[in-house]
Amino acid sequence: MSNATAIAGVSPHKESVLLTIWPSVASTGIGRGIGILCDCIPIRINGISVSAAIFALPLAPLAALIYFLLKAGGKKFTLTRQSVQCWSTIGQQLIKSVPLTDISQVLLEQQSGQAFYKAADIVLMGADGGILMRIPGVTSPLTFQQNIHETKQAASETAASLEVIKKRSS
Repeated sequence: MSNATAIAGVSPHKESVLLTIWPSVASTGIGRGIGILCDCIPIRINGISVSAAIFALPLAPLAALIYFLLKAGGKKFTLTRQSVQCWSTIGQQLIKSVPLTDISQVLLEQQSGQAFYKAADIVLMGADGGILMRIPGVTSPLTFQQNIHETKQAASETAASLEVIKKRSS
């Protein structure tokens, strides 16, 4: 059987990038500290917390600097059809790659100060219970967690379908 694909340019064996995310300000200690300050007074006026109204504007330049430094010299995380990868933003070097087949659980851990940013760490767990990769300070972490689950499921179903097709052609 040939390696022809049903959809032009799509191959189950190709490492296609599906999604790339960068850690937010909530991934740093200083950023989490800002988040703690901006959430420290639980009173809200017209839906805005008093502490955010007091602290957010004066701390915005520091948060903006952290944001710039993370984008310019930090890490980015990529979900592909076969793995979750960590890349350096300077030099575009692959730091770590975790195959989807090695991931048994995708957990969310919200550290103190991350709630202000609506962020959490995503922890990829192996079958042995060990941490394969931690993705810090992800905004909208439920969405990225769901994307990992769906990609892992699709890869599993594709592999099973290819195995059936391979057996038919034999």
